[in-house]
This record gives sequence, structure tokens and C-alpha cells, in this order.
Amino acid sequence: MMQPLVLYDTLCTLPGNNFSPNPAKPRFVMSYKGLPFVTLWVEYSEISIAMKAIGAKPNKRSDGSDVYTVPVLSDPNTGVLISDSLEIASYLEKTYPEKPIFPNNSEPLIRAFDSAHFSLIRPALKSLFTRTAEVLSPPNAKFFIKVRSIDVPLPWDAKYDEDWNLLEKGYNTVYEWHQKTDGNWFMGDTFSYADIVVACELLWYKRVLKEDEWVRISSWNGGKWAQHLADVEKECKLA
Repeated sequence: MMQPLVLYDTLCTLPGNNFSPNPAKPRFVMSYKGLPFVTLWVEYSEISIAMKAIGAKPNKRSDGSDVYTVPVLSDPNTGVLISDSLEIASYLEKTYPEKPIFPNNSEPLIRAFDSAHFSLIRPALKSLFTRTAEVLSPPNAKFFIKVRSIDVPLPWDAKYDEDWNLLEKGYNTVYEWHQKTDGNWFMGDTFSYADIVVACELLWYKRVLKEDEWVRISSWNGGKWAQHLADVEKECKLA
């Protein structure tokens, strides 16, 4: 009998704990594939200690230094312990190929899509990080600001309106990509990890932004993004 996989995620003060887009991605993948899993919640300020304790490998910062992050996935069925949402997705696809998320050998293309998508969001990270810190407990918020400001320098809220304009411009580009397909998904009628990538970023916004800010995003491109999140949640049985 298959043992549940273990997903390490970090928590916030909101009901349900989850907020971070990267741990959401393997959660969506495992739910889509129908894989049993449990979530172990780690305080943001204790991620480094906890991940070192279980033997997880660090990721690299832009300056080359080590940084321990979540998600981390432990698979007791194979003994594998793996970091980084994209590498976890790749592992899950190879190990549990039923209901593929990289259909038709599309993993290299979806990896490029993942990078391109993030590059469109990155200009607005300061404002998104400001809102994220607000849903963390005070000790975790202090640590979050300290760690994240290494790659995204403070202040984070100096150009709020400009950040929003950049974010909307980014999603206009993503909308243009989607308009080149005929179906509901980024690969037409075929669901893929590309749809999960976009949905999990949207879930982050929905969780941490003020209600009127999420309503604003929901209005972009004829309501496309709120609908996309709802469609992916339903497809992954998370609605």
C-alpha cells in the first residue's frame, strides 16, 4: 500500500495556513494526480533549521550563497527527499506518470514558460512582499523581510501604483499567450503544469492581498484570472 508523501510548507496567520505559491504547486500536482500526501507546517523563521534537520538540499541565491526554502517533498515510498517546486513536479511526473502534467514531452517548454512567467511578475514583487509580510506573525514577518530583502532590496512600498501597473502589463502578456490557444488551458484542451504555475501565483495574490486589490486583478482581461484559478482548483480537486 502506498504511503502518503510528505510536503513541507510554511504557514501564515490566515485560516488554512497556506499562502506561498511555490509549495502550492506540488500540492496542486499531487491533488491532480490523486496521490496521498500530508502537509507538515514550518514557521517561516525556522525553515533553515527544519530543512537542515531533515537533510534537504539548499537552493542558491542570486549571489551564489545557500538558502533553505520550502517546498520540500519527502517520498517514503522511494526514500527521495527533493527541494524546489519545479524539480518536485519533475520528480512526481517521472515517478507517478498517471495523469501527466508535462504531456507530449513538454517539460522543457514548460520550464521555459515557468521562467518567462516569473519574469513578468518579478517587477511587482516589492508590493506583493509587503502584503505577504502583513499576513505573517510578527517574528516570521521580521525574518521574511530580512531574508527576502537580500534579493529584493527595501523599501518595498515606495512605488506601489507603479508596481501594480507593471503587474497588469505582465498579465496582459500572459493573456496574449493564452489567446494563441483554442482551448481552456495554455496547451489548448490539454491540462498541464503551465496552468498550475499561473494558478498558484494567483492563489498567492488572493490569499495575501486586500479584498479590493484581488477584485482589481479579477477584473483584468475580462475576468480571465479569477476564472483560471477557479478552473484549475476544480481540475485539481481543490475547489
